[in-house]
Amino acid sequence: LQSWDIVAGRRKREPSGMRVSDLALFKEGDPLVHLDYGIGLYRGLKRVDVLGKSGEFLVMEYAKGDKLFVPIDRLDLIQRYVGSGDAPPPLDTLGTASWARKKARLREDVAKIAKELLELYATRKALKGYAFNSVTEGLREFENSFPFQETPDQKRAIEEIYRDMAAETPMDRLVCGDVGFGKTEVAMRAAFKAVMEGKQVAVLVPTTVLAEQHYVNFSQRFSPYPVRVELLSRFRSRQTQTAVVKGLKAGVVDIVIGTHRLLQKDIAFRDLGLLIIDEEHRFGVTHKELLKKLSATVDVLTLTATPIPRTLQMSLSGMRDLSLINTPPRARLPVITKIARFRKEVIAEGIERELARGGQVFFVHNRVKTIPKMARLVQDLVPAARVTYAHGQMDEKSLEEVMLAFMRHEIDVLVCTTIIESGVDIPNVNTLFVHHAEQFGLSTLYQLRGRIGRSDRQAFAYFLIPHRAVLPREAIKRLQSLQEFSALGSGFKLAMMDLNMRGGGDLLGRRQSGRIAEVGFELYMKIIEEEVEKLKGNWKEPQPPVDLKLPFSAFLPESYIPETGLRLMFYRRLSLVIREEEVSEIGEELTDRFGPLPPDARRLLEIVRFKIRLAARGVLSLHGKADEIVVGFSEKSDLDRLRLVSLLQEDPGRYKMAPSQKLIIRTKMPETFDAYLRKLDSVLKQFMVCDRNSTGTDGLETTRRGQRNSKE
Repeated sequence: LQSWDIVAGRRKREPSGMRVSDLALFKEGDPLVHLDYGIGLYRGLKRVDVLGKSGEFLVMEYAKGDKLFVPIDRLDLIQRYVGSGDAPPPLDTLGTASWARKKARLREDVAKIAKELLELYATRKALKGYAFNSVTEGLREFENSFPFQETPDQKRAIEEIYRDMAAETPMDRLVCGDVGFGKTEVAMRAAFKAVMEGKQVAVLVPTTVLAEQHYVNFSQRFSPYPVRVELLSRFRSRQTQTAVVKGLKAGVVDIVIGTHRLLQKDIAFRDLGLLIIDEEHRFGVTHKELLKKLSATVDVLTLTATPIPRTLQMSLSGMRDLSLINTPPRARLPVITKIARFRKEVIAEGIERELARGGQVFFVHNRVKTIPKMARLVQDLVPAARVTYAHGQMDEKSLEEVMLAFMRHEIDVLVCTTIIESGVDIPNVNTLFVHHAEQFGLSTLYQLRGRIGRSDRQAFAYFLIPHRAVLPREAIKRLQSLQEFSALGSGFKLAMMDLNMRGGGDLLGRRQSGRIAEVGFELYMKIIEEEVEKLKGNWKEPQPPVDLKLPFSAFLPESYIPETGLRLMFYRRLSLVIREEEVSEIGEELTDRFGPLPPDARRLLEIVRFKIRLAARGVLSLHGKADEIVVGFSEKSDLDRLRLVSLLQEDPGRYKMAPSQKLIIRTKMPETFDAYLRKLDSVLKQFMVCDRNSTGTDGLETTRRGQRNSKE
């Protein structure tokens, strides 16, 4: 069976940057979801001649080896398959109703979930919090004291946070930014705004080391102001902790930075206004329940580099507000990431190279019992290095002394557990080794790599795997994805990869993995969003796609863009455009990257523009041949029905209505592409209200002249 899907058109545009499909290029053999036909495997792009014209199609393979050829202008119907686990998805069968039944069952199930989502969302929105003033005294001065230039993404995130804080509804914003991209400064701006208006701020962090570092940074930043910053962790003596707890109750402590200690029963605030959570994924279920009680009506700001799938999923469904910081600071270099078998010469060479340039090294060995032995091995490999070890089970004083000595560069190599995972900021450390990297999760590995490369020096990360062991497939995927996403700003992409590998998880506490596996996470989330919008009363049926068939070849030639993935990316972008200006922008980008447009590529862009104008007129379909045009209109089209009746009566040999209520126009059409489009435009103008009331100049020329004028 050969199934052909050669209907062209467009759907409602997807939010930019928020879909799995837009974050990863398809690879041959990847499972994909076609919204109309179900789950199949991607088998590449293929040139096919159909009715005398040449075009490129995306090929999908279904059960029983059946093939589906999807035209390049219908890639808006294609989504990357993301399941709920590691199992390969079951392929659908073409020519059956099984896919339609799956979607119908899912929509019934999701309607209930959407109702719960809406109730949860409405409850959060109904809560009244404190509305901070839009103007805060001293804020501009505090901002100007930041020693670096804010990146555009930082500025946008700060503006979004200020806007949230000024609203009565309690803020619940997730700031997702790559490690070292300035999330802490964003949090400090929010903290300053809160304390200047008499509110207290709690900063919750997962480790004592990170708490200590945040305490130093906040204290330095707020030192010119009458703000009391305190630290609450096991590093503090019992007497100091008691004094801090009393200060929080009395309201004399403005900002408290602490670990899980902040969640204990004896902690009470006089007037808490802002809760900042650093790396939420490091807190367990019990801690999160306590957080909910602590943050019911206060503004909450969550900072993360790689959000867990559930957190990301809630943000993508609109349950949490999301700010992305993807712009790297100036002079920052991506970390060179290497996956290597555990060999002594590799370790010695990497350490010696770092020490030769005056730098320091992290060596992560996550087994407390054998960490002294590993430290001795490293010392033997590089006798000139000053080596010591650290782990979370050491007593507070010893651990603090080791970390401070390392920060003062009295130690060259620190053999440690994952205690350094979150937030440790030592710019002089630019080489990292992770022993038994295959045993770590993707988020942990990414966080560990983020501890280096925080200066203008080139940094190196070595993920060491056993010398002879055969690794599980999941471990290989994790390590490969880290190597693939080594560019600056990859945190959000890695979170999406994590979502891909681990699945969507348990939405609202109920298992939905079976449903996700049936249709894929992206379609699952799309249906949830639709059902939520329907319940809100905001849902509008998307305009049906325009079915346009013309007797001309239109595609991006392989000789013009040899790489299949790039052609696929541009085809997908063109399938999602809704404005002619976007087509022009893509055309300019193609010319800039690959040179002047060849004829087939130029025709492709013109056809996309023409479809946008047809959609605006309410045309549902247009099939053009050498001597005939067949046009279908929507009920809300610009069709002048009286004029059409008149034409049908005046010239029945030329105008005729088909039984399908489509208009057949018999006319000799030009052989050249540009002339053909002009003739189409002229013919449509005769019975369209907006065109007949215009100056008479055809729409194609008007559009082109407008584009030229706008450029001038």
